[in-house]
Amino acid sequence: MSNNKNVLILITVAIIAIVLYAVLTMPDQRSASERVSDAVDALPQGVGEAAEQLEKRTPGEKIGDTIKDATDNQPD
Repeated sequence: MSNNKNVLILITVAIIAIVLYAVLTMPDQRSASERVSDAVDALPQGVGEAAEQLEKRTPGEKIGDTIKDATDNQPD
């Protein structure tokens, strides 16, 4: 019984890992006009932030940029 439970847990973890990888590496599906609109909306946050919106980036890259921006803005 324990062996079956371990196999089920391993399969579940593998499926979750595959789905997570697929989501994080999904290509940017926004059209050019949507990227420009997002860039205009991001202008108050700075030109660099607006320029990032024009790039085609995966969700994983966007999450990484958000984490980097959050840690850069931390007081020492």
